[in-house]
Amino acid sequence: MKELTASPRELSGPIREEDRISLLQLLILGLQHTFTMFGATVLVPLLTGLDVGVALFTAGLGTLFFHLVTKMKVPIFLGSSFAFIAPVALVVKQWGVPAAQGGIIVAGLLYVLMAVLVYFLGFEFMEKLLPPVVTGPIIMVIGLNLAPVAIQSASKNWAIALIVLGTVAVVSIYSRGFFRLVPVLVGLIAGYAACMIFGIVDLKPVQEATFFALPAFTKPVFNLAAIGLIAPVAVATMVEHVGDVLAVGATVEKDFVKDPGLHRTLIGDGLATSLAGLFGGPANTTYSENTGVLALTRVWKPEVMRVAAVMAIILSPLQKLTALIRTVPEPVIGGISIILFGMIASIGIRTVVENNVDFKKSRNLIISSVILVVGIGGAVVNLWGGIQLGGVGLAAVLGMILNQLLPKE
Repeated sequence: MKELTASPRELSGPIREEDRISLLQLLILGLQHTFTMFGATVLVPLLTGLDVGVALFTAGLGTLFFHLVTKMKVPIFLGSSFAFIAPVALVVKQWGVPAAQGGIIVAGLLYVLMAVLVYFLGFEFMEKLLPPVVTGPIIMVIGLNLAPVAIQSASKNWAIALIVLGTVAVVSIYSRGFFRLVPVLVGLIAGYAACMIFGIVDLKPVQEATFFALPAFTKPVFNLAAIGLIAPVAVATMVEHVGDVLAVGATVEKDFVKDPGLHRTLIGDGLATSLAGLFGGPANTTYSENTGVLALTRVWKPEVMRVAAVMAIILSPLQKLTALIRTVPEPVIGGISIILFGMIASIGIRTVVENNVDFKKSRNLIISSVILVVGIGGAVVNLWGGIQLGGVGLAAVLGMILNQLLPKE
């Protein structure tokens, strides 16, 4: 077990579950993950009509519950899901927030039903369904799918984005001790400072915000029409959940499909989503941004995610502070995202290389080619009731099917 309260020069990753760090170091590392998830988590309620404070509260609460269900072993943060934006926004407009809550609760319960199925099928079945030739390209797709988001944000001001990117790279490679473990936080500070110098930070939202306001919690209403619009989206997000769990496992060099088990991660994610719906928050999902931080910093201690979750809960009523975080300009986020999302794609490449996937075999080339092109190309399949399956979800399904159909010899 490493003792990380010694001199800063001795600190180095990876920092695992059993390694000890000081309380101050734990808080700083947790803050880094809080900043990473903040932008996307508050964007979803802004687009759907839900309350930002409730979204932060339920993201933190859901993450803590997820860790409880998964035996405190999986370093994952749950934030607002983008997949539910369209149906939730439609339901909120037609029937109000309570009706959307009912649909989100049922969507979460569908995860539990899938978890029961996965539990009875067993680990061996999942291992055959998701070999490295499938999981590697899926992880690549997760990262590459997010690339346009990073470029769009960075292109608002490439000078700022490059300052942030350069800072993160220099801190990650050349710094020593604890400083090396917080490159994202240092990059954010450097980028924000540069924006202040260039005068592109708008502090008006901070001035207008109140100091303290309780999140607008509401009670759910179970409207069958609303449930029919929202709940089926869980079919697609469950597949994406599998990809994210595989990506995190590949990052921290552990098989979470085996221990604590995919059924536990599905239950944790699903019940966290139902819990969010109970309070009036958006559906939860595993956050790729935080996976990128794991890969960049090599701090793999799940406790750090739990600290970030507590910070999200504390932030939920502090209007001035949340408004200040929201003033971080897009180019700053873009510069960091270029590295974080690229890290995820690189983990997929590493998964293929380390497992000696033989691309001289035509079947392996076909499987990976279909996953990459379908996942990145924007292919979408219309299911029942207007529900769509595309991106990572569709790519994963096709990859698993091809892996079963194509002969191995």
